[in-house]
Amino acid sequence: MSIADRTTIAEIAKLAGVSVPTVSKVINGKPGVSNAKRLTITQLLHEHEYEPRRSAPTGVIAVVFGELSSPWSLALVSALERVAFDNDMGMLLTVMRPGTGEWVDMLGGKNVDGVIFAAVEVAPSDQERFRQLELPTVLVDPRTLPDSGTVTVGVTHWRGARAATDHLVDLGHQRIAMISGPRHLLFSQARVDGYRAALRSADIVVPEDYIVATEYGFAAGREAALDLLKRTPRPTAIFAASDEQALGIYEAARLSGLRIPADVSVVGFNDVPIAEWASPPLTTVREPIFDTAREAIRLLRVEMAEAGEAVAVELVTDLIIRESTAAPTL
Repeated sequence: MSIADRTTIAEIAKLAGVSVPTVSKVINGKPGVSNAKRLTITQLLHEHEYEPRRSAPTGVIAVVFGELSSPWSLALVSALERVAFDNDMGMLLTVMRPGTGEWVDMLGGKNVDGVIFAAVEVAPSDQERFRQLELPTVLVDPRTLPDSGTVTVGVTHWRGARAATDHLVDLGHQRIAMISGPRHLLFSQARVDGYRAALRSADIVVPEDYIVATEYGFAAGREAALDLLKRTPRPTAIFAASDEQALGIYEAARLSGLRIPADVSVVGFNDVPIAEWASPPLTTVREPIFDTAREAIRLLRVEMAEAGEAVAVELVTDLIIRESTAAPTL
């Protein structure tokens, strides 16, 4: 029987009127299912000649990124590889090609034990296909709101942005601009909301055009900052939603004849290695990247073992104060 035409756990669950995790518990001999439901599911498994997707685990997981060019992605890849190695697991790394459904079946055909998606947008139809293939999945920092049956790992984006903006307010800044990520991304909006909350709490009103939404890269940050630094009045501080954008602000300040932090304070978000190497070293919000990798693989192992219930884990961010922020001079 091929992958395409065999009976899946999802189909058995629908016939039995139960959840996929409930069927998985019966298949794996786990407790927590009533005798009546267990009997019904067992009969359906027999009638439909259910066959598990694989007879034994392979010890290999797949990790899917939307891109692999950013320092954050590379740092997370390194952390995931280290955690996988420590757990005697292999790792298959790939980049998702949006708009093609074949990649889902391609991953299914690789006979991996599970999949971690890192900051990618997984369509509901693709999530359902993974359930049909019985591939455990975990989403790290999902770009859009996942469905209720999804296991996710993220960080406190709102809290981090609030702390970054509070820091600038505490230094005495009133004209605080923000370069955010694309508006449609879940974590981008959370960071903007944290920034706005800090300003509201301090009774600071900034022009709406002080918030510029753009991509998370260096060039996008530079162009957005060049525009902001031409405003009248000019911002005395800029909070960037990524360290790459923040380094783009450094370049924009240089091109504009401005000094950091004497003329403009800068805060980033991520705390990838380049933040500490920058000149001056960058004040930024630290994401616990290694902890994120460890938690994602831990949850994936739970899913692989017993199809645990959906859970959303949020790890705490910290503000790391370095030399790119100071009291305003204007």
